[in-house]
Amino acid sequence: MRTATDGRSMWRRRPEERGVRRGGPFLGLRVADDGHVALRRIGAIRWVLIVWAAASVVVFGLTIAGSPVLPAAFISSFSSQAPHVIPNTRSADFGHEWPSPDARHLADWIADSRDNEKADFIIVDKRYAKVYVFDAEARLRGASPVLLGAALGDDSVPGIGSRPIAEVRPEERTTPAGRFVAEHGRNSNGDDVVWVDYAAAVSMHRVRATQPSERRLERLATPTIDDNRISYGCINVPVDFYETYVRPTVAMHRAIVYVLPDFKPVQQVFGSYDVVAMHGQTAGTLRSAQRRIRGA
Repeated sequence: MRTATDGRSMWRRRPEERGVRRGGPFLGLRVADDGHVALRRIGAIRWVLIVWAAASVVVFGLTIAGSPVLPAAFISSFSSQAPHVIPNTRSADFGHEWPSPDARHLADWIADSRDNEKADFIIVDKRYAKVYVFDAEARLRGASPVLLGAALGDDSVPGIGSRPIAEVRPEERTTPAGRFVAEHGRNSNGDDVVWVDYAAAVSMHRVRATQPSERRLERLATPTIDDNRISYGCINVPVDFYETYVRPTVAMHRAIVYVLPDFKPVQQVFGSYDVVAMHGQTAGTLRSAQRRIRGA
């Protein structure tokens, strides 16, 4: 029998005299005088089994006849947070470009709704002075800065296309927003252009540096968009970009040009919808119907 210095058996001394703390966060733990923790094996094994069983029920569930037996609230909460795989959706491929939210919204809607009717299409983002050229499958071919109408606005003045350019007032020099069927042609000077809105005399063409004071080439080269409003309404693009992307897109076949608005909501101009929200709602409706059928 081990004997303490005072002549009493150490194991017969009171717990507080031996340095033992009862209870604690885990049953079966005993802290001795030397500070080391000793586990009572039976208690430890019991708690390990309890924790393992609880985790198994929560994570994996119990299966009866192939159906998981879990609380309905748990299943609903998990389903609402888990990402949904939405079938049969399409989105535009912008490659390495970082478009504005409106440009992304419109391009994804075009891809998903097939509004381009299997034709190549061009998006002009007026707010960010950027043009994007896509193939019929909504894959980006090229992007470039552009010059636009000097005046902010989403509509052309009625009859402006028949007026001499010298009579167009500064506040009337707008690039109209909307969906246009592009046409390859020539302007009154015989220059090769892509007509966007023929009635309003609005075209997309190579940038011209005929007026040095306008500094159009320099405006295109700057990283800012504050100086990209200078034209009478036409869309000016760099010469190389026009030759490589714009002209080939329209020269041989039909193409659609979408010009984003300055002020109007995009959905109002094009009747577009949010692709993710639309299909997410559809998928949610289908899941609800499936749950009702299973519960019937």
